[in-house]
Amino acid sequence: MMNRCGLLTLQKEPVPLKSIEVELEVRDHVATVVSTLNYENKEDKPLEAVFVFPLPGDAAVCHFSAKIGQTQIVAEVKEKQKAREEYDDALSSGQQAFLLEESDQSPDIFSLSVGSLPPGESASIRLEYVTELAVQADGGLRFCLPGVLNPRYQPPGAGVQVTSVPASLVPYSLSFSARVSSPRPISKVESNCSLDPLQYLNTDQTQATVKLAAGHKFDRDVELLIYYKDAHQPTAVVEAGQASAEPGSLMGDAVVMVSLYPEFPQSVMSSMASCGEFVFLMDRSGSMGCPMTNSKQQETRISSARDTLLLLLKSLPMGCYFNIYSFGSGYEHIFPKSVEYSQQTMEEALKTVEQMQANLGGTEILQPLKHIYSQPCIPSQPRQLFVFTDGEVGNTKEVIDLVKTNSGSHRCFSFGIGEGASSALISGMAKEGGGHAQFITGTDRMQPKVMQSLRFALQPAVVDISVTWDLPKEVSVTVLSPPITALFQGQRSLIYAQLTGQVGLPLKAGGRLRAAVWPCRHSSDCHHCGPEDFQEHLGSHHHGSQHLITHASSSSSVFSFSTIITSSLYFIFGFPAAAPEQPPRDPLLHLVSLQGASGCWLLDPALATALGKTNEEVEKSKPEKANSEVWATILALLWLHGFKMDAKDEWELLAMKAASWLRAQNAPYVTECVDAGNVLLGCSVKKEALGL
Repeated sequence: MMNRCGLLTLQKEPVPLKSIEVELEVRDHVATVVSTLNYENKEDKPLEAVFVFPLPGDAAVCHFSAKIGQTQIVAEVKEKQKAREEYDDALSSGQQAFLLEESDQSPDIFSLSVGSLPPGESASIRLEYVTELAVQADGGLRFCLPGVLNPRYQPPGAGVQVTSVPASLVPYSLSFSARVSSPRPISKVESNCSLDPLQYLNTDQTQATVKLAAGHKFDRDVELLIYYKDAHQPTAVVEAGQASAEPGSLMGDAVVMVSLYPEFPQSVMSSMASCGEFVFLMDRSGSMGCPMTNSKQQETRISSARDTLLLLLKSLPMGCYFNIYSFGSGYEHIFPKSVEYSQQTMEEALKTVEQMQANLGGTEILQPLKHIYSQPCIPSQPRQLFVFTDGEVGNTKEVIDLVKTNSGSHRCFSFGIGEGASSALISGMAKEGGGHAQFITGTDRMQPKVMQSLRFALQPAVVDISVTWDLPKEVSVTVLSPPITALFQGQRSLIYAQLTGQVGLPLKAGGRLRAAVWPCRHSSDCHHCGPEDFQEHLGSHHHGSQHLITHASSSSSVFSFSTIITSSLYFIFGFPAAAPEQPPRDPLLHLVSLQGASGCWLLDPALATALGKTNEEVEKSKPEKANSEVWATILALLWLHGFKMDAKDEWELLAMKAASWLRAQNAPYVTECVDAGNVLLGCSVKKEALGL
């Protein structure tokens, strides 16, 4: 089922790759990537070759050229069938020719037919593309340079195929440098690979360069995370028009990109949704048997996903509905249809989750998604989709199109696990589904990133959005991107517009937004609506005449737009093929596993063990007239706040549910329980810190 990737002969034999040189230029939220790949034909006969390589799914290729010996070829964008006919004609007449095509199955796989490469001759391929950078949960912008030899799982009957090659066999080198500029100062740049120190180019630190450290072998994806100061401030970047282009055309006029990455008032964000349908779709293909990191062989992707699902199930609000699907070559589900979240259904689900292994074969994600989307939605319970997978599929485009088709009733969050996850699949599903994409690589822990996204899923949305432009009389604006229908905390939206006329400075834009809890878009009787108006003004930032969006022959392909829509929650996880020996249970997960669906803990020997105490110590320390469940729940909260603050992202939602349960009990002796619990556990947590 697997074939090689790179420059291949028609017999699928690889043509040696000598080196790769990559120059990255990031302007605020958009990246321009220039890659030069050098090959050599070491055979004694000419080769007709095909080059297969991955790109970001929403990338726009805006330049392609190739040099064979002294012959220079520059690509032109043409209609598909006409381009193939001209390529065939050139080959039949003995000429050299290149044909670049996008895979029909996956938007991040391109195939390049390289004409006749003479014996002993070198080929240098230069590719330039533009892509938007996704915002991570911590505010960082993620750029990923896919390894040319990255793995991709191939379903039966799919077209272009890609496979992996051991790092020790990668015979070529990578030169990688990046230049970053933004209206805001650049705080830091991080990577999963070794970098030379960040070099600032000006005193206000709005421009900087960074390089990959010497000696790097291109044996994995290169991930860059870029962090700006004042990340939530709106910005606008202006690109001047081309002097050679016709005035009034897209290429001739100035273009502006407005970035919205709002941070809403705490009074708005405190109202979390307590309804919804949560459907978990877990990847149980064999590829998920890999360890999470090379340094922790005992923690596999499936074990980490099982632990993550435990946290998710414990953090769901009472009154919601949920179901769990799993898939490989086929798919299964725990319940025939989504069930109401209760102690009984939660326990039944967790028993099944604990037994899950990566033993279902391939990675056939499309069919379970079709089944899930075919299920009728529950009134007043908006559905959301969380997708966890290592992303090794070949029919990425079909999957993303399916998510897009159903985005009106389902919201999609996605998670790429491991170095080989397809950025096109992970980013594309979240973008088209109006959710959030995250990537778990290197030493990243899955749990905090997933819980961050769950918080996003339960938070209010801003709706009824209008944008006004304060421009000089001689300047008119044409908005090129679709209207923004909703804004979410932690989610960036971009507005592209064409400016016609004499563009000067300053430019201003403003918008009036109304905040409302998002489930109300689906339910007229949901009680969580508390609209709060607030004014947000866009600052007047200008980026000189620097080019933000590199021009391509088809202007529409340069821009990648998404309409944010509230909807559905699914989780797709990845898991290992055999049941490995499990490490000792993590103390945090042990305590979490004992929490009830309502949010409380029971006073029993299992809780005492989780707290590191004997049952006698716990019983003896309880204030005499205090309720046993109240005492147990306060002890659990004290332990979390006193000893696990470094993992607060993982347990914060379930702790909020516990505090809400305690408040609902209106029980006496809470203060006495907090004081006695601090003495028993040896900590000093204040009552207010527990949310009481």
